[in-house]
Amino acid sequence: MDLTHSQSNLSFGFLSHTSPPPPPPPHRAQIADDSISFQIDSSSRDRSHPIPSIPLQLMEQLTENHKDENDNEGRESGDDDEREVEEFRILGHSMCLKRKKDGESSSSSSSLKRGCVEQQGLESRRNAVRAWGNQSLRVADPDVFEIMEKEKQRQFRGIELIASENFVCQAVMEALGSHLTNKYSEGMPGARYYGGNQYIDEIETLCCERALAAFNLDPENWGVNVQPYSCTSANFAVYTGLLLPGDRIMGLDTPSGGNTSHGYYTPNGRKVSGASIFFESLPYKVNPQTGLIDYDKLEERALDFRPKILICGGSSYPREWDYARFRQIADKCGAVLMCDVAQISGIVAAKECASPFEYCDIVTSTTHKSLRGPRGGIIFYRKGVKPRKRGMLLNQGDGSDRYDFEEKINFAVFSVLQGGPHNNHIAALAIALKQVATPEYKAYMQQVKKNAQALASALLRRNCRLVSGGTDNHLLLWDLRTLGLTGKNFEKVCEMCHITLNKIAIFGDNGTIMPGGVRIGTPAMTSRGCLEVDFETMADFLLEAAQIASSVQREHGTLQKAFLKGLQNNKDIVELRTRVEDFATQFAMPGFDV
Repeated sequence: MDLTHSQSNLSFGFLSHTSPPPPPPPHRAQIADDSISFQIDSSSRDRSHPIPSIPLQLMEQLTENHKDENDNEGRESGDDDEREVEEFRILGHSMCLKRKKDGESSSSSSSLKRGCVEQQGLESRRNAVRAWGNQSLRVADPDVFEIMEKEKQRQFRGIELIASENFVCQAVMEALGSHLTNKYSEGMPGARYYGGNQYIDEIETLCCERALAAFNLDPENWGVNVQPYSCTSANFAVYTGLLLPGDRIMGLDTPSGGNTSHGYYTPNGRKVSGASIFFESLPYKVNPQTGLIDYDKLEERALDFRPKILICGGSSYPREWDYARFRQIADKCGAVLMCDVAQISGIVAAKECASPFEYCDIVTSTTHKSLRGPRGGIIFYRKGVKPRKRGMLLNQGDGSDRYDFEEKINFAVFSVLQGGPHNNHIAALAIALKQVATPEYKAYMQQVKKNAQALASALLRRNCRLVSGGTDNHLLLWDLRTLGLTGKNFEKVCEMCHITLNKIAIFGDNGTIMPGGVRIGTPAMTSRGCLEVDFETMADFLLEAAQIASSVQREHGTLQKAFLKGLQNNKDIVELRTRVEDFATQFAMPGFDV
């Protein structure tokens, strides 16, 4: 209880009155209780009677509480409004009993509850982020996880002979599945449209440096763009940067081993490539008897057609390219010389074949395939001062002209054709390019070529016909027409036996609808540790698959529907598949344990 009096003398245990004081202002004293307080009105007492004595203990409490009265006085007026007041008299003093209103206590309790609920809500939201953000794939999406595991087993249990496929290492996989996929970084290092790219810039700059080092290029004379999403994107960026719509390009005909991104029309005139839709393309071809490029006819066509860009390189050409001859032809017709090394870039980097960099102005490539990196594209371009007798005829002379490819190509990649680069891919490419520059990678590419030679020799000994009679690189083309088979039917039989390769058009076919051959490559199985003797075994598997295809075709015909029906529950396929799986599972899979 908090009790106040206007004037008092303290004796042992009592307070007594000595002389009549002037009328004091009324004072209030509040009991130290949350719900009740008393007020004493000293002005209303009867002054003819002495003030009754008050016990010392009570006085000590009153004195102690009195010290805080002035501090609380400002708040008391507010309390008066919130409490019920009842007046009564004690010991001649007028006093007030103040009670909290009924809703005051419950209001405080409600506020506390609301605060707890709000705090619980915040924690719940934070926990929800942690829940979905940190779940494993197996937990977050069992359906996708199950399909991915099936594909993992398919890769492990089968023989991979598609020339454009390979297996990447664990480090590349880690980069591809990393937090770098979170960052947007439109633009080039040091010139981004978004902030927070200081480390992304470091990664891309490092990747560019490693790309030049991997191909032994002088950064004073060569630049590189590592942002293209694919080699097709890279090629189109070159056309877009250097040409106007309708300008002319010339590349190897697709049935001769070229790529559709170099321009292609079907026999009925349909344009199946963006290069042919936006630019005018005319192909050069291989000699139908030798399977080799006819450079004399190429030169004749180029001088008549006058392309702005002359393209060497292809998807299915098993022999070396004469880059010096291409340079001569490009100079004669005033063309920029571009080379697409998507298939052989790893062999070029390992210096196991002729290099286009000595002669070409621009070189493009995929970053997977023989490079054994992530899926994407890359563009190398000359920069600096043009040497004598290089480039367009009108610009040859004193050697003071400079290449202007860098700005045009970079602008075509972004922002003309692409948005933000895939930073996880660029980091993974940097990792792969570091490996490319090692002696171990050179030994790998040497083995790739040895394995291709061993496979080609094994098929030739079994009287199979190979386009051009063999191979100088990592791939070979098997012409199935001598066996009466189509590439499509043979591809399907191999697939059911867990051997993957791809059908391909052979020069002289009516078109790509019914391709007459298959393309076979050695990089992927070499990455799994296969050697020459293992590819001898694979040749036997391929011959057995061809025999199965011929047998089914004789019994059910060549039409696709009837042929596929004949493959169902075929005992020969089941038996061959079992042997293929037993063979393939002997070899480790790079990047993961099965």
